[in-house]
Amino acid sequence: MKQKTAIIIGAGPAGLTAAYTLLKETDIHPIILEESDFIGGISRTAVYRNNRMDIGGHRFFSKSDAVTALWNELMPVQGAPAKDDKLLGRQKPLAEGGPDPETEDRVMLVRDRVSRIFYLGKFFDYPISLKPQTIANMGFRRTMQAGFGYIHAAIFKRKETSLEDFYINRFGKPLYGMFFEDYTEKLWGVHPSQISPEWGAQRVKGLSLMKAIFSVLLKPFQKDQKKQETSLIEQYIYPKKGPGQYWETMAQRILEMGGEIRMSEAVVGIETGENNAITAVHTNKGGQRATYPADVFFSSMAIKDLVAAMGEAVPANVREIAGGLPYRDFITVGLLLRKLKIQNQTQMKTVGNIVPDCWIYVQERNVRIGRLQIFNNWSPYMVDDLEHTVWIGLEYFCTEGDAMWNTPAEDFIRFATEELVKIGVIEQEDVLDATHIRVKKAYPAYFGTYAQFDKVRAYLDGWSNLYCIGRNGQHRYNNMDHSMMTAMEAVRLYKEGSSDRSAVWNVNTEEEYHEQKTAKA
Repeated sequence: MKQKTAIIIGAGPAGLTAAYTLLKETDIHPIILEESDFIGGISRTAVYRNNRMDIGGHRFFSKSDAVTALWNELMPVQGAPAKDDKLLGRQKPLAEGGPDPETEDRVMLVRDRVSRIFYLGKFFDYPISLKPQTIANMGFRRTMQAGFGYIHAAIFKRKETSLEDFYINRFGKPLYGMFFEDYTEKLWGVHPSQISPEWGAQRVKGLSLMKAIFSVLLKPFQKDQKKQETSLIEQYIYPKKGPGQYWETMAQRILEMGGEIRMSEAVVGIETGENNAITAVHTNKGGQRATYPADVFFSSMAIKDLVAAMGEAVPANVREIAGGLPYRDFITVGLLLRKLKIQNQTQMKTVGNIVPDCWIYVQERNVRIGRLQIFNNWSPYMVDDLEHTVWIGLEYFCTEGDAMWNTPAEDFIRFATEELVKIGVIEQEDVLDATHIRVKKAYPAYFGTYAQFDKVRAYLDGWSNLYCIGRNGQHRYNNMDHSMMTAMEAVRLYKEGSSDRSAVWNVNTEEEYHEQKTAKA
């Protein structure tokens, strides 16, 4: 009997997880087709002169036991202190018998989650809270406005037809104006009043100002992190050399188990046959065309591109909706510094006494930068010279083809550096080196034709052997673990012969995924 074949489009978290799960649980032969020349999608690790960049920042934390088990299966948690913990005498929970990160590479580190907002030249908690320091930073007038605004929002709820309504209902109008309005417009390029509230439901989930306050009050009694809102988690695991290391490890395991991964090979056509089944995909690799027939197809490519590849067979209205789905693209500037100008005024110890943040949300209105990563704090092994340099990433949100995207790398690096100097984060003379990376389709967006997305989903679900997985494969702003869960659910449904795709699409939408662990997840 001929062995069945699965075509998996994309070598990001969803595609790799689908292939690995198929190899573990079935006798199907998976072939991954990846358009780029790197593994991991936007969860990759970029390397510049021995300094490593996490594109977008990827905490390894999940409320799904299955996802956590898969992470630990390929990269066990550290059993001895990491370099910075040894230098500082910091204590971390260690896994008995786990690897020593000082001598072994295939290891997950236990890291402290510190993320703050930089606004008015000061640091605020992220998510925003009303601690004494927050009140002092905001000043009496802003604090009173925020308090009365929150009370008003709690009594007079708005109908949630936009992301603006979503935020105001949970934080009040003054706090929304201070901490959400401008940053959201930076991220998406449109005002929050024009964005679906669904984005907030997925990314902020059940969080509100009141829950943030209760989290502080209940913290001494909260033993299980998985019972907390995801945005409030204080520790996570992280691969020694960045997120891409994990996906490269999984890719290697897939190859060892007999799977195939074909790099720099873009899917440009989808061939369909009888019985609402896809029969093959057509690819282009450096001008060379190839055709891959298969029994089942898992797609994590952008919905816009998937539908376009299906051609004229797709109904005109579905083609129009899919073609209008918007995305936001992304630019990261890596800066290698002697030191930061901003001071560590926390009680947290760090190498070089730099600020302890993994990332900083920049809310200053006079700059375009959206977020700042400090890779020293993600992992001490991300930085070539941990004790004498600071390696940071400046994140900008843009749209492919706009002025920001088209700015030459050297000019953009100069512009980004000047922005950090302007807001007092660095001094120009402390910059030692820099690099520039563009990322396409980093964020599926919730405006444009997205309001009619259900028609595209219904059409794609009509194909009996197609499963849409991952962030771009579902046009949903999933976290990394959610993308993995879509792949696991898709494989499960395929094994069961189920025609109902709801379980795949419901990852990161149903309340149970937000608030609770589930036996299935």
